[in-house]
Amino acid sequence: MADEKKKKVDTKKETKKVEAKVDEKKKSTTKKAEESKTVNKEKATTTTKAATKKVESKKEVVKNNEDELVATATVKYARISSRKVKIVADLIRGKNVDEALAILQFTQKAGSEILIKLLNSAIANAENNNQMTHSKLYIAEIYSNQGPTLKRIRPAAKGSAVRIRKRTSHTTIVLKERD
Repeated sequence: MADEKKKKVDTKKETKKVEAKVDEKKKSTTKKAEESKTVNKEKATTTTKAATKKVESKKEVVKNNEDELVATATVKYARISSRKVKIVADLIRGKNVDEALAILQFTQKAGSEILIKLLNSAIANAENNNQMTHSKLYIAEIYSNQGPTLKRIRPAAKGSAVRIRKRTSHTTIVLKERD
């Protein structure tokens, strides 16, 4: 029985030693964690200060752009290739509205018909929605992007088939006033 009591006492002593070691490790890790947190907080405050400066400068740029009135018009899914529209759009980019309409009326390209309707719509938006004057309007931006392509199949020689691509485009005009 004495041997059993000694074993129990020995195991109790060993468990106490193990628990003490574990406590020491926990304390050292918590100290390290606290030190790293303070270092990270210092780094975070310096980076957040820099980040807020960047955001503020971006806000100033946006405020400058908000002062200008802008009128837009967009046509989507027009059944014409954006390449054909871009040819005509390059002719009128940056021109006054009246001059652009004159150019479009006398241009014999497929894209001119769509651009005439779109430009008239943008002018109406500028005058009615934004109270802009017709004589000061000019085309600030005009771009045509590719839309979804309709794919069709046509029979060809020797039992083969040829794919027909019916392309569409999304075109946008942005009008601004000249000072």
